[in-house]
Amino acid sequence: MENTETNLQRKFFADTAGRYDELHLKTDNEHYFALSFLTGFIDYLQIQSVLDIGSGTGRAIAFIKEKYPHLRVVGIEPVKEMREVGHQKGLSESELIDGNANAIEFRDGEFDLVCEFGVLHHIKDHQTAVSEMLRVANKAVFISDSNKFGQGSKSKKFIQRILNKVGLWETANYINTKGKGYHVSEGDGVFYSYSVFDDYELIKKNCKSVHVLNTSDAGINPYNSASHVALLGVKNRTLLN
Repeated sequence: MENTETNLQRKFFADTAGRYDELHLKTDNEHYFALSFLTGFIDYLQIQSVLDIGSGTGRAIAFIKEKYPHLRVVGIEPVKEMREVGHQKGLSESELIDGNANAIEFRDGEFDLVCEFGVLHHIKDHQTAVSEMLRVANKAVFISDSNKFGQGSKSKKFIQRILNKVGLWETANYINTKGKGYHVSEGDGVFYSYSVFDDYELIKKNCKSVHVLNTSDAGINPYNSASHVALLGVKNRTLLN
């Protein structure tokens, strides 16, 4: 049974589907920056198939298809209205399909690469989603998302890192959200306080190597200073030899 915030989030995306591209698809944002790097990984890792989770109107899969028309590229998106916009833009019903990131209906290792762009901060049980991505991926996973530890003032970032280190982050977040555990914004609907680094250990445990890229301007340490981060987990070390 879906929780209240999931229903709220799906309603938000259904209501804004018709203007989603206008509001969110800006070619100079962090996710297009990450997509540009992803194309290099596709070449380097000799990727032949890609699955994108939480595809929305199909930004990522359209971008990849344009550059690599020979690849098998599929996106899953649970909101029908978002899929319909993608279909109107030319994506077929077999390329942009219904799907749940926490229960991906593909077999183990079916896609060489599984990716997501700005989706995990909308998923309460993000670790299950990442576990599913790892399960379905044969060669690599790629995530481009927010980093709560690199957002806000210098003092706020420091306090957030300390709270996380001493195991008090969830308590502080509960108080900050008045017991809801999530935030709501006019432009992004329901979202959770999330960092790509929240899933770093899970990805590291299931991959031979992990590579981190700040996708927003940052200092020497992305964990401390980058508001958005991309992470590539490669499951087979021999691919990098």
